[in-house]
Amino acid sequence: MKKNIQSILKGTFLVSDDSFKNWRMILFVSGLAIVMIASSHSADKKVYEIAKLKNEVNELRSIFIEGRSKLMRLKMESVVVVKMQKKGLSSSLIPPKKIKIKKQ
Repeated sequence: MKKNIQSILKGTFLVSDDSFKNWRMILFVSGLAIVMIASSHSADKKVYEIAKLKNEVNELRSIFIEGRSKLMRLKMESVVVVKMQKKGLSSSLIPPKKIKIKKQ
């Protein structure tokens, strides 16, 4: 066991006659580490993009609600009456009548 640890610390396991197996394992583990790091960066990028899109959705939702409330205020009868009085129109004093058409 002590010999194996010294071999690892000195690096002799990389230059010995049967070092090809060791190099293959080291390259395989290095490749897996690179793939894992790339996957982690990709996941982080997606998390940031999701957070940005959530903020954008919240902003657009607030703009929509603000526009809808402004429209509700503009559609109120009192606002319409005031705007029409400025143009010289007034509401009718005679209530509307329903017209019925009978088939002949």
